[in-house]
Amino acid sequence: MRQIHVKRRVFVGGLMLAAMAGRLGNAATNSVVGKAEKIRGNVRRRQGEDEARLAVGGSVLDNDYVLTSTNSFADLALSETRILLGPQTELLIDSFIAEQGGTLELGLGRMVFDRPEGLSKVDVAVRTAFGMIGVRGTKFFCGPSRAAFAVFVERGAVSVEGGGVTRTVTAGQGVDFDRPGAAPSEPTNWGQARIRQAYASVGLP
Repeated sequence: MRQIHVKRRVFVGGLMLAAMAGRLGNAATNSVVGKAEKIRGNVRRRQGEDEARLAVGGSVLDNDYVLTSTNSFADLALSETRILLGPQTELLIDSFIAEQGGTLELGLGRMVFDRPEGLSKVDVAVRTAFGMIGVRGTKFFCGPSRAAFAVFVERGAVSVEGGGVTRTVTAGQGVDFDRPGAAPSEPTNWGQARIRQAYASVGLP
């Protein structure tokens, strides 16, 4: 009889540990990584089966999809880093740790990544259908701009990889992609008109 009680306690204890581990795993998955600073129009956040409208001050969680509708814009603060999204954009915060970095995935649309000068650098990778963007403390735009997809750097530098080719893009330069799977073009200096057009597409003046 004593052996049965011991086995039962071990079994119940195992279930409790499993439940606790599950809760801890969910807490890690759903940890708050930022908030919505500004919202214009219809912006939503989705995680798993849950989807809700994102309002100013609303929390942004790790593994969130943030989606903007037509004529809608989002300004997200991930710690000291700002992420600005233009209309009809879908961004997955795949993993992000404040002051360390992480991975973002731009599924559709356009965004600006902006980390102020003077702060410690963070390692961030941005995945897109066109290629991978490696970031270390900078300000850049990515999305459609007179090409299927483009990357422009205002401050700092990024590495842009696609089609087996990697380009280093520095301040004032941009690269274009004709299609997913293609190599990025050689970096060129962008004119002010194109820069203004790109920033306006994410709601920046």
